[in-house]
Amino acid sequence: MSDSLNNGFDTALSLCGPLREPKQMLAEQEYGGHLSIHDDDTAEKLGFKAGPIEGPTHFSQFDPLLASIWGDRWFSHGCISAHYLNMCVEGDKVRAFVEPPNGETNILRIWAEKEDGLPVLSGTASIGPVHPTTELDARRAKLRPSDKLVILEDLHEGMTGPATEQVRMDFSQNMGALYPFSLEQKLTKITEPCSYYDPANAATSPWGKAVIPFEMISVLAEYSSHTAKWPVKGPAVGLFADLEIRMIEGPLLVGEDYTLNREIVTLSESRRTESYWVKSTISDAAGNLKCEVLLNHATLKDSYAGYPKGE
Repeated sequence: MSDSLNNGFDTALSLCGPLREPKQMLAEQEYGGHLSIHDDDTAEKLGFKAGPIEGPTHFSQFDPLLASIWGDRWFSHGCISAHYLNMCVEGDKVRAFVEPPNGETNILRIWAEKEDGLPVLSGTASIGPVHPTTELDARRAKLRPSDKLVILEDLHEGMTGPATEQVRMDFSQNMGALYPFSLEQKLTKITEPCSYYDPANAATSPWGKAVIPFEMISVLAEYSSHTAKWPVKGPAVGLFADLEIRMIEGPLLVGEDYTLNREIVTLSESRRTESYWVKSTISDAAGNLKCEVLLNHATLKDSYAGYPKGE
């Protein structure tokens, strides 16, 4: 892109994609032995309109915009870092926006809005492998530790999961109770199809194998998360409040074996939630770091029967 993108004007511009209707695929999700917030009845009991669409779904709408700026480097070295602002349900129309680059830059603002302008998420997209300060880097730096956690009182920063988990995503593999669908099923509903994602078209991929979409990388990172056995009190209902997918030397490929390590890197709370932030590092079979996933698990205080009243 040219340094004179605005041709002398001071008018702020943005790149945007078309309005899309993302689909819900977690209505039957289970964790901790109960249905999740993506179940309509559970969501309505907690004051929400209906079961929300899973937050990572929105990441796909940014992929064509960011690949148009950074090319195939987006798949191998891209980072999308987002704070969720408002939930979407099926039928909502959403549009993705990206700040246009002005000359050579490795980080841009991104955001998504519903058709009526209500913000869905805001954040940054960057290109690595050495990434600048992202949206979630900045947000975490501003958090103050809480000294009165209830649901999460048995957690601490630095707590880790199993020494190493083995994970992979085959094309037709059902991803379990947390993600009761396969990549093959996801591609029938994904908002932005790409030939790189389908093994039948793997020859079109620069890597000779099908690529796992950004929105499915959190699935790869989380479907085995039960093995961490975090001592979270419950039953309580959680949601994704912040998510970052950071490629170090990607992309991640369909049908490949990876090793994963987890660590709780931050504990925080808001008026309605208690949060534990988990960083998952994903490496290939040779031990080379490929990707990092940072996820803020926000647990709703009102969903936990033992939460002190007035807290």
